[in-house]
Amino acid sequence: MAKTPPNKSSERQADSAEYREKKRLLARMLTIYGRNPVLEALQDPSIRVFRLHLADSNKPNAMLSDMQRLAQAKGAEIVWHNKQALSRISKNSQQDQGVALDVITEGFCQEEDWLAALPERFELMAVDGVTNPQNLGMIIRSLCASPLDGLLLPEKGCAKLDPLVIKASAGTLFRTPIIHTASLAQCLARIKQLGCKVYGLDAQGRYSIASFKAPERCVMVMGNESTGLSPEVKALCDGFISIPMQRGVESLNVSVAASLIAFRSLVH
Repeated sequence: MAKTPPNKSSERQADSAEYREKKRLLARMLTIYGRNPVLEALQDPSIRVFRLHLADSNKPNAMLSDMQRLAQAKGAEIVWHNKQALSRISKNSQQDQGVALDVITEGFCQEEDWLAALPERFELMAVDGVTNPQNLGMIIRSLCASPLDGLLLPEKGCAKLDPLVIKASAGTLFRTPIIHTASLAQCLARIKQLGCKVYGLDAQGRYSIASFKAPERCVMVMGNESTGLSPEVKALCDGFISIPMQRGVESLNVSVAASLIAFRSLVH
């Protein structure tokens, strides 16, 4: 009996679907490091973990035993590496302490996937050059608690999602909808073509926070701690929001300003 030749088209489609699913999983994955952050994540019942990485140079102790026990209870894979391989995973050999953990954050996605399922209405915050990890963590915490739909986070130019950001966010990082984009300016330009309006925070802004009403599709951008919005992003803004100041105060910390922006609709 003649064999049926393999269907190359079906194989390519299966490979493509598998690749897309793997890419989506990677987009939702966050690797954290350091013994205390990893142990705290493993102890949190709301956090889904994928893989625990351990250096084979670690000396056995109670904390490492607890990590392995908790990882097994969560159904996570445990993988041992030499120290150099682990440092490539953690990307911080000076502070990983021989442990790293891949966490699956259901709220994370890539720009392409978010645009493919673009909602009719949304109100997002974006950060443009926020480099202080504590500021970024506090922004994430405020946004997670607020009515906003998510955070646009560029891959370059902002603080990395590391243990300092996790600590400042008080763990809310794992529950916050975060849309990762390679370029904030390019992402804003794309969604503007789809009817989205972009507003930047600026001390000289025409729209006071007290009276600003967001359109159906809106992104509000927080700039760098010292220099504010980048020229590329500023050029894309449809308008600017200001926070009125009293007694000669010129500005607020960016995380405080972000909190006021995030909750402004609740006090109108």
